Amino acid sequence: MAYEENEVLRRLPEHLKQFINDQHYESYTPIDQAVWRYVMRKNVDYLKKVAHGSYVEGLQKTGISTETIPSMYGMNRILKDIGWAAVAVDGFIPPTAFMEFQAYNVLVIAQDIRQIQNIEYTPAPDIIHESAGHAPIIANPEYAEYLRRFGEIGSKAISSSLDYEMYEAIRHLSIVKEDRESDPKVIDRAEEKVLDLQNSMTELSEMAKIRNLHWWTVEYGLIGTVENPKIYGAGLLSSIGESKWCMGSEVKKLPYDISAAEVNFDITQPQPQLFVTPDFAHLNFVLEQFANQMGLRTGGTEGIKQLIESKNLGTIEYNTGIQVSGVFKRVITDSHDNPVYIQTEGPTALSYHEKELIGHGTVYHSHGFGSPVGKLKNINIAIENMSPYDLEAYKIREGEMTKLEFEGGITVEGEVITGARNRKGKVLLVSFKNCTVKHYDEILFHPDWGVYDMAIGKSIISAYAGPADFTSFDMITHQLETKVKKLEVPAKEQKLREMYQQLRGMRENNLINEEKLSQIFETLKSEYPTEWLLPVEIYELAFLNKYVLQQEIKDYLNNLAKQQKEVTHLIEDGIHLSENPVISAEPVSSTPDL
Repeated sequence: MAYEENEVLRRLPEHLKQFINDQHYESYTPIDQAVWRYVMRKNVDYLKKVAHGSYVEGLQKTGISTETIPSMYGMNRILKDIGWAAVAVDGFIPPTAFMEFQAYNVLVIAQDIRQIQNIEYTPAPDIIHESAGHAPIIANPEYAEYLRRFGEIGSKAISSSLDYEMYEAIRHLSIVKEDRESDPKVIDRAEEKVLDLQNSMTELSEMAKIRNLHWWTVEYGLIGTVENPKIYGAGLLSSIGESKWCMGSEVKKLPYDISAAEVNFDITQPQPQLFVTPDFAHLNFVLEQFANQMGLRTGGTEGIKQLIESKNLGTIEYNTGIQVSGVFKRVITDSHDNPVYIQTEGPTALSYHEKELIGHGTVYHSHGFGSPVGKLKNINIAIENMSPYDLEAYKIREGEMTKLEFEGGITVEGEVITGARNRKGKVLLVSFKNCTVKHYDEILFHPDWGVYDMAIGKSIISAYAGPADFTSFDMITHQLETKVKKLEVPAKEQKLREMYQQLRGMRENNLINEEKLSQIFETLKSEYPTEWLLPVEIYELAFLNKYVLQQEIKDYLNNLAKQQKEVTHLIEDGIHLSENPVISAEPVSSTPDL
């Protein structure tokens, strides 16, 4: 098992558990730990002034330390007290799965950590973004419910085929950008691919729109007033560069409303505008507004057409409650664009209230499914509302030959075999043998094809992504990413890691040695002249202990800042943090307590 179960994780369905990976805590290097510590100390120092009040308080509640990369095991023991859990995953997972985890009150956390050259921001999901960005804010009950509800609704959003391409392109970009050995040309091509796809998305799918809402709230949201906003979005909370940038006048602040669903974003660039919600309650208001426009709640021809365009597994629900899950290939409509017949291709399952109907799984309906939608022609009462006497009058009973003519030109003619009813006795399904189904002169089902099963319902009230019953389909298709770990680390890199570890050991054990600090500093100057984070850590210990060495190190850092303009502000901030220590949260154990 790659995680320690608790009450929250036990509720996860199997198709979500396939994405869970082991954190491999031992693979974090001393440099990784130093990157975490720098970012977190800088975040707490700055964000306590500009973040929503729940952030710093949430760091304490969720047990996230400024000193040590958190362990999933440790986080889970603390998160369960607020009804949540955390699991490690290997980078990007499909958007529907990501949101469905949220619906189960589970944070998915990429176990990787950004490289030092991407310390301010990375498009790749990493443990800084996921744990230090998302986790603290969910300690706020109102926001936590928004996140859960967003996951519940967002996981049903219908994607376009282009969305799937975008997911793969972003996943690829995140992998190559955080790979130390990637060719810069490969990274450039990956970024170009993402940009090309972003620019080609002229008509947005439901998933694209709700992903925009997620970006402008959960990831990049501001709260309060447009004139004086605070940060609550995880992308800002975990980006030491953009959390400052976003507060400046260069970034336009807009009141958050449903129009944000139409505003796309570029993950490779700082955001030119951000949206400000007055409070967390308003987030739920906008989410419900959007949900009311989704196929999930509107159904109809438009919802079915979105499923057809997605070319992926989806579900429609009749007003009777019967659900058809499969890959939809066709919808026939009447002159008013109302659906009169639906068709799937390939394995299909029929369900009722998210539970597969016995005998109507993908093995039985292996070649697709088709059925009318609507009322019978010239008859006011719908089949589902017919009494036993009505059904007998129209010869809808076992052993009878009948011909049913529907509004919209669909006819079903054959011998009734049996039917299925719900608990209240309403007819859900009627099965025929020797059956012919036509749309005017077009044959939709031939008697030679076997038994014809007809779903009952006068309208389609819902259309959404994914199956009604997840056990109907083989959803275990994800292959965990296996990262090739170097068995041999180059000697120079290993020596650098050892120096980071020596400093860490001194600090954690309160065994700081001036002579040893001086030795590390001399080695650093001669062998690692571009390294900036390690001298910052040396300066911190020298300053706190008032060593004579401190001024020489500070002069060295200031000179380094002049030579390396791209990290000048990082060095200056490192000096500030060293001279103004940040009080950290209690650390979570870095090793699993099993």
